[in-house]
Amino acid sequence: MDELELPEYYGSLDEEDIISSEITVSDEDAGKRVDVCISGFLPDISRSLIQKHIKDGQVLVNGQSTKVNYKVKPKDIISVSIKLQNGLTDAVPEDIPLDIVYEDDDVVVINKPRGMVVHPAPGHNGGTLVNALLFHENGQVSDINGLTRPGIVHRIDRDTSGLLVCAKNNTSHIKLAAQLEEHSMTRRYKALVFNSFSEPEGTVDKPIARSKNDRKKMAVDEKNGRRAVTHYRVIEELGRYSYIECVLETGRTHQIRVHMKYIGHPVIGDPVYSSAKMPFKTQGQLLHAGILGFVHPSTGEYMEFEAPLPEDFSNALQFLRKL
Repeated sequence: MDELELPEYYGSLDEEDIISSEITVSDEDAGKRVDVCISGFLPDISRSLIQKHIKDGQVLVNGQSTKVNYKVKPKDIISVSIKLQNGLTDAVPEDIPLDIVYEDDDVVVINKPRGMVVHPAPGHNGGTLVNALLFHENGQVSDINGLTRPGIVHRIDRDTSGLLVCAKNNTSHIKLAAQLEEHSMTRRYKALVFNSFSEPEGTVDKPIARSKNDRKKMAVDEKNGRRAVTHYRVIEELGRYSYIECVLETGRTHQIRVHMKYIGHPVIGDPVYSSAKMPFKTQGQLLHAGILGFVHPSTGEYMEFEAPLPEDFSNALQFLRKL
């Protein structure tokens, strides 16, 4: 696809502001459903909202209305016009403590504990980071992501700890989402994994899709998956284990966990992708989003934040170093 043109915003958004863009389909994306195609460029707009606008005739292909299941062709011109509904949310504010690393009028950086779900979903209607964020900010957060994900620019897994940035207004949200799309946002994870590596660093470039055998899992899928790229380097070899850093180039669901399992290094404590026995106890998977960096949406200044390892992660490192 060609470059996505994001709109400029001045001041606050009104209830019926619209995000518009024009996408030219590349050979690489030909054959995808039009809603999937659009979602690739607007990852922070829910697929259901995109589909609704397609059905409402607010998405055109070559100047004509289209259907959700239309498969795009090379050089197709997709015109997108999506209404942003401000001030609406299904999530209820809850007085839940948050570890705020940084905050100003535009963004809030949070160190999420392991076990906290980022936004409401089936089975997790409350107790999420969104519920806590709405209480902390008195509801003053971006609403581009719809009714259940206000303020959420990107996510990390429930069982992963660490940093994520949330947007307080739609202007900031759009600019931060563009950095994610351009792969210019810094996201560095620390992980303890099984087995030693033959090389000190490497890259896993394998597409990921929902597993055909277990719909609760993700898997490498060369045919149906979306491109996923994880760079890794070994920080420390610890006998039959390794302490590594992973840098995300893309942000697919469970990406690091799936890629590490694929190359024979599942994350220690991963309840989904690892069944190997451990020589110590943990409170969950030892995967931590430790470093987050981005260009501030208002000042243009690059900012970088670091969160310390959870206690059980640090204890596991110390235990392995003594073996």
